[in-house]
Amino acid sequence: MNQLDQLKQLSTVVADTGDFLQIARFAPQDATTNPSLILKAARQPHHEPLLRETIAQNRERSIVEMAEAMLVRFGCEILKLVPGRVSTEVDARLSFDTSATVFKARRLISLYEAAGIDRSRVLIKIAATWEGIQAAKLLERQGIHCNLTLLFSMCQATACGEARVTLISPFVGRIYDWHKKNAGRAWVEADHAGINDPGVRSVVQIYQHYKRVGIGTEVMAASFRNVGQILALAGCDLLTISPELLAQLQQSDAPIEVALPTGLQDTGFVHRTEFDERGFRYALNEDAMATEKLAEGLRAFVADAVHLESLIGEIRGRDNQHRSEPAATLAAS
Repeated sequence: MNQLDQLKQLSTVVADTGDFLQIARFAPQDATTNPSLILKAARQPHHEPLLRETIAQNRERSIVEMAEAMLVRFGCEILKLVPGRVSTEVDARLSFDTSATVFKARRLISLYEAAGIDRSRVLIKIAATWEGIQAAKLLERQGIHCNLTLLFSMCQATACGEARVTLISPFVGRIYDWHKKNAGRAWVEADHAGINDPGVRSVVQIYQHYKRVGIGTEVMAASFRNVGQILALAGCDLLTISPELLAQLQQSDAPIEVALPTGLQDTGFVHRTEFDERGFRYALNEDAMATEKLAEGLRAFVADAVHLESLIGEIRGRDNQHRSEPAATLAAS
Protein backbone atom coordinates (compact mmCIF):
# COMPACT_ATOMS: atom_id res chain seq x y z
CA MET A 1 0.00 0.00 0.00
CA ASN A 2 1.48 3.36 -0.99
CA GLN A 3 1.83 6.26 1.44
CA LEU A 4 -1.14 8.14 0.01
CA ASP A 5 -3.45 5.20 0.65
CA GLN A 6 -1.99 4.77 4.14
CA LEU A 7 -2.49 8.46 4.86
CA LYS A 8 -6.15 8.25 3.84
CA GLN A 9 -6.67 5.78 6.69
CA LEU A 10 -5.40 8.33 9.21
CA SER A 11 -6.62 11.71 7.91
CA THR A 12 -9.04 13.08 5.34
CA VAL A 13 -6.92 13.82 2.27
CA VAL A 14 -7.79 16.96 0.33
CA ALA A 15 -6.41 18.03 -3.06
CA ASP A 16 -5.05 21.58 -3.02
CA THR A 17 -5.50 22.61 -6.64
CA GLY A 18 -7.73 24.44 -9.09
CA ASP A 19 -6.78 22.10 -11.92
CA PHE A 20 -9.61 19.58 -11.75
CA LEU A 21 -7.99 17.46 -14.47
CA GLN A 22 -5.31 16.43 -11.94
CA ILE A 23 -7.68 15.39 -9.19
CA ALA A 24 -9.08 12.04 -10.36
CA ARG A 25 -5.81 10.09 -10.13
CA PHE A 26 -5.46 10.87 -6.42
CA ALA A 27 -9.09 10.19 -5.37
CA PRO A 28 -9.19 12.77 -2.54
CA GLN A 29 -12.25 13.31 -0.37
CA ASP A 30 -12.33 17.11 -0.77
CA ALA A 31 -10.54 19.84 -2.69
CA THR A 32 -9.44 23.38 -1.89
CA THR A 33 -8.86 26.34 -4.16
CA ASN A 34 -7.68 29.91 -3.77
CA PRO A 35 -7.18 32.84 -6.18
CA SER A 36 -3.60 31.79 -6.93
CA LEU A 37 -4.57 28.20 -7.73
CA ILE A 38 -7.51 29.23 -9.91
CA LEU A 39 -5.32 31.69 -11.80
CA LYS A 40 -2.68 29.00 -12.35
CA ALA A 41 -5.32 26.59 -13.64
CA ALA A 42 -7.01 29.22 -15.80
CA ARG A 43 -3.73 29.92 -17.59
CA GLN A 44 -3.42 26.28 -18.70
CA PRO A 45 -4.30 25.89 -22.41
CA HIS A 46 -6.50 22.86 -21.72
CA HIS A 47 -8.81 25.01 -19.60
CA GLU A 48 -9.28 27.78 -22.19
CA PRO A 49 -12.52 26.29 -23.63
CA LEU A 50 -14.04 26.34 -20.14
CA LEU A 51 -12.99 29.97 -19.67
CA ARG A 52 -14.47 31.00 -23.01
CA GLU A 53 -17.71 29.16 -22.34
CA THR A 54 -18.11 30.70 -18.88
CA ILE A 55 -17.35 34.18 -20.21
CA ALA A 56 -19.83 33.74 -23.06
CA GLN A 57 -22.53 32.64 -20.60
CA ASN A 58 -21.95 35.78 -18.53
CA ARG A 59 -21.31 38.22 -21.38
CA GLU A 60 -23.59 40.94 -19.98
CA ARG A 61 -22.07 40.85 -16.52
CA SER A 62 -19.18 42.82 -15.06
CA ILE A 63 -15.63 41.48 -14.92
CA VAL A 64 -15.99 40.94 -11.16
CA GLU A 65 -19.17 38.92 -11.70
CA MET A 66 -17.46 36.93 -14.43
CA ALA A 67 -14.63 36.13 -12.02
CA GLU A 68 -17.17 34.90 -9.46
CA ALA A 69 -18.77 32.72 -12.11
CA MET A 70 -15.33 31.37 -13.02
CA LEU A 71 -14.55 30.41 -9.41
CA VAL A 72 -17.85 28.60 -9.11
CA ARG A 73 -17.45 26.90 -12.50
CA PHE A 74 -14.10 25.45 -11.45
CA GLY A 75 -15.65 24.43 -8.14
CA CYS A 76 -18.51 22.64 -9.92
CA GLU A 77 -16.08 20.75 -12.13
CA ILE A 78 -14.08 19.72 -9.07
CA LEU A 79 -17.22 18.48 -7.32
CA LYS A 80 -17.80 16.07 -10.19
CA LEU A 81 -14.57 14.36 -9.12
CA VAL A 82 -14.64 14.45 -5.31
CA PRO A 83 -17.36 12.99 -3.09
CA GLY A 84 -17.01 15.67 -0.44
CA ARG A 85 -16.57 19.43 -0.42
CA VAL A 86 -14.81 22.16 -2.35
CA SER A 87 -13.47 25.36 -0.80
CA THR A 88 -14.01 28.57 -2.77
CA GLU A 89 -12.43 31.81 -1.59
CA VAL A 90 -14.01 35.19 -1.05
CA ASP A 91 -12.21 38.10 -2.72
CA ALA A 92 -9.26 38.98 -0.47
CA ARG A 93 -9.91 42.67 -1.12
CA LEU A 94 -12.87 42.30 1.26
CA SER A 95 -10.83 40.87 4.13
CA PHE A 96 -11.37 43.91 6.36
CA ASP A 97 -15.08 44.36 5.60
CA THR A 98 -17.43 42.03 7.46
CA SER A 99 -20.65 42.97 5.67
CA ALA A 100 -19.07 42.83 2.20
CA THR A 101 -17.59 39.40 2.99
CA VAL A 102 -20.99 38.11 4.08
CA PHE A 103 -22.59 39.49 0.91
CA LYS A 104 -19.94 37.92 -1.34
CA ALA A 105 -20.20 34.56 0.45
CA ARG A 106 -23.96 34.52 0.01
CA ARG A 107 -23.54 35.33 -3.65
CA LEU A 108 -21.07 32.49 -4.20
CA ILE A 109 -23.43 30.07 -2.46
CA SER A 110 -26.34 31.28 -4.59
CA LEU A 111 -24.28 30.65 -7.74
CA TYR A 112 -23.49 27.13 -6.57
CA GLU A 113 -27.13 26.46 -5.73
CA ALA A 114 -28.21 27.79 -9.12
CA ALA A 115 -25.84 25.22 -10.63
CA GLY A 116 -27.54 22.45 -8.64
CA ILE A 117 -24.89 22.14 -5.90
CA ASP A 118 -26.10 21.81 -2.33
CA ARG A 119 -24.47 24.32 0.01
CA SER A 120 -23.35 21.48 2.29
CA ARG A 121 -20.74 20.62 -0.35
CA VAL A 122 -19.19 24.10 -0.36
CA LEU A 123 -16.84 25.70 2.13
CA ILE A 124 -16.49 29.46 1.77
CA LYS A 125 -12.85 30.39 2.34
CA ILE A 126 -12.30 33.60 4.25
CA ALA A 127 -9.06 35.13 5.51
CA ALA A 128 -8.74 34.88 9.30
CA THR A 129 -8.75 38.62 9.97
CA TRP A 130 -10.97 39.89 12.78
CA GLU A 131 -13.54 41.02 10.20
CA GLY A 132 -13.34 37.72 8.35
CA ILE A 133 -13.90 35.70 11.52
CA GLN A 134 -16.94 37.81 12.42
CA ALA A 135 -18.33 37.31 8.91
CA ALA A 136 -17.84 33.56 9.24
CA LYS A 137 -19.63 33.58 12.59
CA LEU A 138 -22.68 35.16 10.93
CA LEU A 139 -22.53 32.87 7.90
CA GLU A 140 -22.30 29.70 10.00
CA ARG A 141 -25.52 30.73 11.76
CA GLN A 142 -27.14 30.94 8.32
CA GLY A 143 -26.06 27.46 7.30
CA ILE A 144 -23.14 28.58 5.14
CA HIS A 145 -20.03 26.64 6.18
CA CYS A 146 -16.67 28.37 6.25
CA ASN A 147 -12.97 27.57 5.92
CA LEU A 148 -10.83 30.21 7.63
CA THR A 149 -7.55 30.52 5.78
CA LEU A 150 -4.26 32.41 6.09
CA LEU A 151 -4.15 31.24 9.69
CA PHE A 152 -0.77 31.45 11.41
CA SER A 153 -1.38 31.95 15.12
CA MET A 154 -3.13 30.60 18.17
CA CYS A 155 -5.12 33.81 18.61
CA GLN A 156 -6.61 33.34 15.12
CA ALA A 157 -7.37 29.69 15.85
CA THR A 158 -8.94 30.53 19.21
CA ALA A 159 -11.17 33.23 17.74
CA CYS A 160 -12.25 30.85 14.95
CA GLY A 161 -13.12 28.20 17.51
CA GLU A 162 -15.16 30.70 19.49
CA ALA A 163 -16.98 31.65 16.28
CA ARG A 164 -17.74 27.96 15.72
CA VAL A 165 -16.51 27.97 12.15
CA THR A 166 -16.57 24.64 10.35
CA LEU A 167 -12.88 24.42 9.48
CA ILE A 168 -9.56 26.24 9.76
CA SER A 169 -6.49 25.98 7.52
CA PRO A 170 -3.27 26.65 9.46
CA PHE A 171 -0.41 27.21 6.99
CA VAL A 172 2.48 24.88 7.80
CA GLY A 173 4.83 25.81 4.98
CA ARG A 174 4.54 29.56 5.24
CA ILE A 175 5.29 29.43 8.98
CA TYR A 176 8.31 27.26 8.18
CA ASP A 177 9.40 29.75 5.49
CA TRP A 178 9.29 32.70 7.91
CA HIS A 179 11.31 31.00 10.62
CA LYS A 180 13.90 29.73 8.15
CA LYS A 181 14.34 33.16 6.60
CA ASN A 182 14.43 34.84 10.00
CA ALA A 183 17.11 32.45 11.26
CA GLY A 184 19.31 33.01 8.23
CA ARG A 185 22.64 31.20 8.38
CA ALA A 186 21.84 29.89 11.85
CA TRP A 187 19.13 27.62 10.42
CA VAL A 188 20.01 23.91 10.51
CA GLU A 189 17.50 21.92 8.48
CA ALA A 190 18.00 18.66 10.36
CA ASP A 191 17.22 20.40 13.64
CA HIS A 192 13.85 21.58 12.33
CA ALA A 193 12.41 18.39 10.87
CA GLY A 194 9.33 16.50 12.00
CA ILE A 195 7.80 17.75 15.22
CA ASN A 196 10.59 20.36 15.47
CA ASP A 197 9.35 22.07 12.30
CA PRO A 198 7.80 25.37 13.49
CA GLY A 199 4.87 25.00 11.09
CA VAL A 200 4.17 21.46 12.24
CA ARG A 201 4.49 22.52 15.87
CA SER A 202 1.92 25.29 15.35
CA VAL A 203 -0.66 22.86 13.96
CA VAL A 204 -0.04 20.37 16.78
CA GLN A 205 -0.62 23.10 19.36
CA ILE A 206 -3.87 24.21 17.73
CA TYR A 207 -5.10 20.64 17.20
CA GLN A 208 -4.42 19.57 20.78
CA HIS A 209 -5.98 22.75 22.17
CA TYR A 210 -9.17 22.18 20.18
CA LYS A 211 -9.43 18.57 21.31
CA ARG A 212 -8.68 19.42 24.94
CA VAL A 213 -11.39 22.07 25.30
CA GLY A 214 -13.93 20.36 23.04
CA ILE A 215 -13.93 22.75 20.07
CA GLY A 216 -15.66 21.08 17.12
CA THR A 217 -13.92 23.12 14.41
CA GLU A 218 -11.99 20.85 12.04
CA VAL A 219 -8.25 21.42 11.60
CA MET A 220 -6.97 21.12 8.03
CA ALA A 221 -3.21 21.57 7.82
CA ALA A 222 -2.22 23.35 4.60
CA SER A 223 0.68 24.85 2.66
CA PHE A 224 3.15 21.98 2.79
CA ARG A 225 6.70 22.32 1.50
CA ASN A 226 7.66 18.65 1.62
CA VAL A 227 6.36 15.16 2.37
CA GLY A 228 8.08 15.17 5.76
CA GLN A 229 5.76 17.92 6.99
CA ILE A 230 2.74 15.92 5.84
CA LEU A 231 3.84 12.73 7.54
CA ALA A 232 4.58 14.65 10.75
CA LEU A 233 0.89 15.58 10.86
CA ALA A 234 -0.62 12.22 9.89
CA GLY A 235 -3.75 11.90 12.01
CA CYS A 236 -4.75 15.56 11.75
CA ASP A 237 -8.45 15.99 10.88
CA LEU A 238 -7.67 16.93 7.28
CA LEU A 239 -4.55 17.55 5.17
CA THR A 240 -4.78 19.60 1.98
CA ILE A 241 -1.92 18.66 -0.33
CA SER A 242 -0.70 19.86 -3.72
CA PRO A 243 -0.76 17.45 -6.70
CA GLU A 244 3.04 17.39 -6.73
CA LEU A 245 3.24 16.13 -3.14
CA LEU A 246 0.27 13.78 -3.62
CA ALA A 247 2.23 12.20 -6.47
CA GLN A 248 5.29 11.75 -4.24
CA LEU A 249 3.16 10.03 -1.60
CA GLN A 250 1.72 7.77 -4.27
CA GLN A 251 5.17 6.71 -5.40
CA SER A 252 6.39 5.56 -1.99
CA ASP A 253 5.48 2.37 -0.13
CA ALA A 254 7.34 3.26 3.07
CA PRO A 255 5.16 2.63 6.13
CA ILE A 256 3.69 5.59 7.99
CA GLU A 257 2.12 5.82 11.43
CA VAL A 258 -0.19 8.24 13.12
CA ALA A 259 1.89 11.18 14.29
CA LEU A 260 -0.87 13.32 15.76
CA PRO A 261 -2.88 11.20 18.20
CA THR A 262 -6.01 12.41 19.90
CA GLY A 263 -4.37 11.91 23.30
CA LEU A 264 -4.25 15.28 25.01
CA GLN A 265 -0.90 16.66 26.02
CA ASP A 266 0.04 19.84 27.83
CA THR A 267 1.21 22.35 25.21
CA GLY A 268 1.54 25.17 27.70
CA PHE A 269 -1.40 27.11 26.28
CA VAL A 270 -3.90 28.53 28.75
CA HIS A 271 -7.40 28.54 27.26
CA ARG A 272 -9.19 31.86 27.20
CA THR A 273 -12.89 31.64 26.64
CA GLU A 274 -13.32 34.85 24.72
CA PHE A 275 -11.45 37.20 22.37
CA ASP A 276 -12.83 40.70 21.89
CA GLU A 277 -11.61 42.78 18.96
CA ARG A 278 -9.05 44.72 20.97
CA GLY A 279 -7.60 41.58 22.52
CA PHE A 280 -7.44 39.80 19.17
CA ARG A 281 -5.68 42.67 17.42
CA TYR A 282 -3.19 43.03 20.25
CA ALA A 283 -2.40 39.29 20.32
CA LEU A 284 -1.98 39.16 16.55
CA ASN A 285 0.25 42.23 16.59
CA GLU A 286 2.45 40.60 19.23
CA ASP A 287 3.10 37.69 16.84
CA ALA A 288 5.47 39.12 14.24
CA MET A 289 5.41 35.98 12.08
CA ALA A 290 1.60 35.80 11.95
CA THR A 291 1.24 39.53 11.28
CA GLU A 292 3.75 39.49 8.43
CA LYS A 293 2.53 36.26 6.80
CA LEU A 294 -1.13 37.29 6.97
CA ALA A 295 -0.38 40.62 5.29
CA GLU A 296 1.86 38.95 2.70
CA GLY A 297 -0.76 36.30 1.94
CA LEU A 298 -3.51 38.87 1.50
CA ARG A 299 -1.39 40.93 -0.88
CA ALA A 300 -0.61 37.84 -2.97
CA PHE A 301 -4.25 36.74 -3.17
CA VAL A 302 -5.38 40.24 -4.11
CA ALA A 303 -2.75 40.43 -6.85
CA ASP A 304 -3.82 37.08 -8.30
CA ALA A 305 -7.50 38.03 -8.15
CA VAL A 306 -6.66 41.14 -10.16
CA HIS A 307 -4.64 39.04 -12.64
CA LEU A 308 -7.55 36.63 -13.05
CA GLU A 309 -9.90 39.52 -13.80
CA SER A 310 -7.38 40.87 -16.32
CA LEU A 311 -7.19 37.47 -18.01
CA ILE A 312 -10.97 37.30 -18.22
CA GLY A 313 -11.05 40.83 -19.64
CA GLU A 314 -8.50 39.93 -22.30
CA ILE A 315 -10.42 36.84 -23.39
CA ARG A 316 -13.71 38.72 -23.45
CA GLY A 317 -12.13 41.47 -25.51
CA ARG A 318 -10.78 39.01 -28.09
CA ASP A 319 -14.09 37.19 -28.30
CA ASN A 320 -16.00 40.46 -28.75
CA GLN A 321 -13.60 41.47 -31.50
CA HIS A 322 -14.09 38.17 -33.31
CA ARG A 323 -17.85 38.51 -33.12
CA SER A 324 -17.74 42.03 -34.55
CA GLU A 325 -15.40 41.20 -37.45
CA PRO A 326 -18.02 39.50 -39.72
CA ALA A 327 -20.38 42.46 -39.31
CA ALA A 328 -17.59 44.90 -40.13
CA THR A 329 -16.61 42.89 -43.19
CA LEU A 330 -20.21 42.79 -44.40
CA ALA A 331 -20.59 46.55 -43.94
CA ALA A 332 -17.41 47.20 -45.92
CA SER A 333 -18.64 45.11 -48.84
